[in-house]
Amino acid sequence: MYGQLPPARPTQPHNLASALLRIPSLSYITIMKIYSLAVVLTPPSGPSAILSQATDLSSFSFYQKGSVGEFLTFFTKTVAERTPQGQRQTVQENNYSAHVYNRGGAEQLSAVIITDMEYPARPAFSLLTKVLDEFTAKVPQSSFSNPAAISFPDINTFVQKYQDPRQADNIMRVQKELDETKIVLHKTIESVLERGEKLDNLVERSNALSVQSKMFYKTAKKQNSCCSVM
Repeated sequence: MYGQLPPARPTQPHNLASALLRIPSLSYITIMKIYSLAVVLTPPSGPSAILSQATDLSSFSFYQKGSVGEFLTFFTKTVAERTPQGQRQTVQENNYSAHVYNRGGAEQLSAVIITDMEYPARPAFSLLTKVLDEFTAKVPQSSFSNPAAISFPDINTFVQKYQDPRQADNIMRVQKELDETKIVLHKTIESVLERGEKLDNLVERSNALSVQSKMFYKTAKKQNSCCSVM
């Protein structure tokens, strides 16, 4: 999911749980921002596994970083598992976009980048292709079964370097991987969930979210309900 006036510093940090819950956005101008970039093992059946991930939580408060980091991982796996092989899609919620590329193939890998809405889609998908190319070239498939042992420091460099989407757009000009004929689907988090699934239930059942993060989610939802009534 994107010149403009110089960015204004937000009066309070972003809140990913609030984004997922459609809490009204704050009235300020945001800079283009990458929050998370991940390579995910996504077999056609069975749970996914994050093989490598880098985050930038500098816009969040110290007390929010732990819960926000967990939700970034949760959101990454949720959208990766629900993107069919060979497909690209953008899942949008409030001011956040999760761009997903499930390359599939023998490696069964996906790449997911979570950005703000201002970060343009074309460079985001160009970056996902580059990340998958670099990862498969440097990380042997035999190590996928032990994510903790995988070393892929390039992913941290990608997050920092490509905060400026013009850098990612340079990839586009070189590789010509993503052309105008490629179909990118734009969806909401609700539309990618399977029939009968609810985000509340996924959060409650998740072993990857701490008790603190689940309370963080419930509090944000309660605040959202109050805002809706008002």
